[in-house]
Amino acid sequence: MKKNDRFILDIEDMGENGEGIGRLDGYIWFVKDAVIGDRIEASAMKMKKNFGFARLVRVIEPSACRVEEKCPVARRCGGCQMQAVAYEEQLRFKERKVYNNLKRIGGLSGLLLPEEKGQENLKGTEKKREETVRMEPIIGMEEPWRYRNKAQFPFGRDKDGRIIAGFYAGRTHCIVENEDCLLGVEENREILDIIRNFMNEYKIEPYNEELHRGLVRHVLIRKGFRTGELMVCLILNGTELPKKEILVERLLKIAGMTSISFNINREKTNVILGKEIVNLYGPGYITDYIGNVKYRISPLSFYQVNPVQTERLYGTALEYAGLTGDETVWDLYCGIGTISLFLAQKAKQVYGVEIVPQAIDDARGNAEINGMENVEFFVGKAEEVLPEQYEKNQVYADVIVVDPPRKGCDEKCLETIVRMGPKKVVYVSCDSATLARDVKYLGEKGYEVKRVRCVDMFPQSGHVETVVLLTQKRKSKDYKVEIEIPIGVDGSKTYTEEKSTYQNIKKFIKAKYGVNTHTKDIAEVKRDCGVEMRLNYNISKKENPKIRHCTQEKRGYIMDALEYYQVI
Repeated sequence: MKKNDRFILDIEDMGENGEGIGRLDGYIWFVKDAVIGDRIEASAMKMKKNFGFARLVRVIEPSACRVEEKCPVARRCGGCQMQAVAYEEQLRFKERKVYNNLKRIGGLSGLLLPEEKGQENLKGTEKKREETVRMEPIIGMEEPWRYRNKAQFPFGRDKDGRIIAGFYAGRTHCIVENEDCLLGVEENREILDIIRNFMNEYKIEPYNEELHRGLVRHVLIRKGFRTGELMVCLILNGTELPKKEILVERLLKIAGMTSISFNINREKTNVILGKEIVNLYGPGYITDYIGNVKYRISPLSFYQVNPVQTERLYGTALEYAGLTGDETVWDLYCGIGTISLFLAQKAKQVYGVEIVPQAIDDARGNAEINGMENVEFFVGKAEEVLPEQYEKNQVYADVIVVDPPRKGCDEKCLETIVRMGPKKVVYVSCDSATLARDVKYLGEKGYEVKRVRCVDMFPQSGHVETVVLLTQKRKSKDYKVEIEIPIGVDGSKTYTEEKSTYQNIKKFIKAKYGVNTHTKDIAEVKRDCGVEMRLNYNISKKENPKIRHCTQEKRGYIMDALEYYQVI
């Protein structure tokens, strides 16, 4: 087989990003735009030792799952990978992708799909029913179009020299002209038309990536779905926009226009946004709601692009957290506080951690406009902030929520979670492979998966969000402490007494963790947990006694013992 050779292929499976997979003489081919069940003619593009990539030439026999693409440039554009796949099949594909990763990478052998029958998958094993976890049905959209509240359009010139805007073709930086993406809001077309005409009229050059010349690189457009507010931010290869007042005047004719600005990015980079924003009109942000919580969104803010599904995603995270109003919650990778504030509606106290200072500024502002006083935000790495706050202020966690980027949690962050010893970990993930890797790590450190649910945040693409609930594993009988206590007059009998005495707690921790524990440490943790205490007759009589606080690690061991003895 050589490049451009054509061949017939049956598509038997789908890859991570929705590409079709077929086998020919034992060799695996990946074909973009092919649908599982298709018989196609393909053309070889790139070949490696065990697999290759091919181009779809024509569909010979279409799959029952194949539908006609709504967008005329769907195949050339890199934004949608699955437009040719019926939406119900898209949902099934995403659910199975998460399922396969959690089983293969995460080691969850007892995981079941929603439609699978109970114990049939566990034949030949001694797994108990409680070790089986059934995924909850994926949450899809009723209308999987026009859902994106954010779009970033690059500008350039086509082969005829016309200024165009659109999206990059898959795996390239060639712009496919498209000013009305069917995933985005309808206002995008009008905004792009105004900007393009403005550039033509005043001879303002689009950016040329190869030459690093030209002024206008991209435009960022955002819309608040609940508020109707619009934001336009031009990304410039320069520090000034000529005739900017004219552009502002024209954009203000669009209903809902609230914020107009430009961003400076003069670097030779694929990163779209620079760090500096110059405000031209409005407050520099727009507002929107998730549920009852209001958020300010600036050009640099991370904010979920699908507000309808975001409410369902965060609602699932809140449900999994099971908050009663008495919990202390840590939200790691909190961004502008979207999940933090959502959780704060039900929690006693929420602490958010984010490494980006601007995001924390936004988070604090969002807490203020919602009148939420039970939320506090910290700038820094979670693995540094959490131990520091524990040592300084004895802040611990009942529930930890993580919503990391695609690369998943940093290993030090995972280590910190384990040391904190929360009863629950709620993991919100945009990449099921790194989710599975982190779930495996937490499983090895004493946590087990209890609930799993996918939420389709990105219809027509191969991406999916997942929420997983992990709880501390039930205590093994291996850690049961046998204490001989005389019964009856002769004192000849013994039995296992499960009482939460200091001695028993010490023995439990020694047996399970191999660590000696001081009575003062146990007493401190009991007090922090609100456990009723007897009067301490040995309290120091000094005016300012030096107090030695329990370490974070030992606190986790003691909490474990108190749970075992059903004290908390």
